[in-house]
Amino acid sequence: MPQRVLILGAAGRDFHNFNVRYRSLSSVEVVGFTATQIPNIAGRRYPPALAGPLYPNGIPIFEESEAEDLVRRLRVDEAIFSYSDVSYGTVMSLASRIQAAGADFTLLSAASTMLPAKVPVVSVCAIRTGSGKSQTTRRVCGVLQEMGKRVVAVRHPMPYGDLERQRVQRFATLEDLEVHACTIEEREEYEPHLQRGITVYAGVDYQAILEQAQEEADVLVWDGGNNDTPFFRSDLEIVLVDPHRPGHESSYYPGEINLRRAHVVIVNKMDTATPEGIAAVLASARRLNPKATVIQADSPISVEQPERIRGARVLAVEDGPTLTHGEMQYGAAVKAAEALGAAELVDPRPYAVGTIRDTFDHYPRVGALLPAVGYGERQVRDLEETIRRTPCDLVLIGTPIDLRRLIQIDKPALRVRYELQERGTPDLPSVLARFR
Repeated sequence: MPQRVLILGAAGRDFHNFNVRYRSLSSVEVVGFTATQIPNIAGRRYPPALAGPLYPNGIPIFEESEAEDLVRRLRVDEAIFSYSDVSYGTVMSLASRIQAAGADFTLLSAASTMLPAKVPVVSVCAIRTGSGKSQTTRRVCGVLQEMGKRVVAVRHPMPYGDLERQRVQRFATLEDLEVHACTIEEREEYEPHLQRGITVYAGVDYQAILEQAQEEADVLVWDGGNNDTPFFRSDLEIVLVDPHRPGHESSYYPGEINLRRAHVVIVNKMDTATPEGIAAVLASARRLNPKATVIQADSPISVEQPERIRGARVLAVEDGPTLTHGEMQYGAAVKAAEALGAAELVDPRPYAVGTIRDTFDHYPRVGALLPAVGYGERQVRDLEETIRRTPCDLVLIGTPIDLRRLIQIDKPALRVRYELQERGTPDLPSVLARFR
């Protein structure tokens, strides 16, 4: 009888692990996926067109909260843990639940799920969500462009819609974001690349994505997400550590794997971190990966019309995933408000509606700022209404994209920007010189 497998996931790594390891393996029957972290994933099916001929009816997706019942009801032999940005305590608690219910609990290695490319690959990953991958990836792409290279970015999956239609997605213009009905989370990652002339690929089937993307690139840049390991075998693995969260580099899965594998470690956001936090992550990097090149860097903040912040009652709107499962309690907008003399950070929680209120309930540590979650139309509208109800003088937008183009903000609003800026050498041009 085939080994009966349940894949524990969050709509991304789980599908990739299935595609690479199990889709054509007749000795295994994948009886289901589970879903967590991302809303509106459970209740769907991984479609037959993606699941392959061994699965003519597709594969159901369940809530992870049902894990013990699923192990018993579906007669699961083995559960494969397949998502990221989770503490070791969370991983082992889930492992205990699965094993107590009677199944094995397995972690696949990074190397066993990486796909080989025929062009060079640079990957940008991190030890936690919110460490600064986005600005680092932009900087890497820019350096490679200055070297005359055709650069294509391949983004970690965010398949929140029709999975079959999202099998391979190519974004070359801002109009493509509308064609694919991208969520706020997707736009935050794709749009900055498009504005710099970088084509972006994403989707569900990363073998098919790789085959297309490498045909139009001299160098592929793996734009990692959610502190996951790369899906492509990389010639240069760049990993960010965060001095705002010292200790997380050795206590979250699979962030420590990224750190131990890295060729280059970037200590980011040093301009806003404490000396103690910086010293702690530098020590961790040297201890866990003494052979890696270490780059020290800032993420300086700039604000349009900064003089308007002084004395204002400010609502800080920050990148959603950084605050939720990334567990940060501030972002660029908060730092800008503090640095530029805001009179008060207005707490939006009393005014939150619908799914935004649910987000605060689920992530009570977020605090007095507003996560710009937007995994679907309802969340986008609830975000808009929460901003409308919150009494403030000024809205500070700390997300990677300008939310004013996606929602109606009925108050004065300013955008906060941030880019990576290395301190001295080594720097990214020096470590990327091998790709000339």
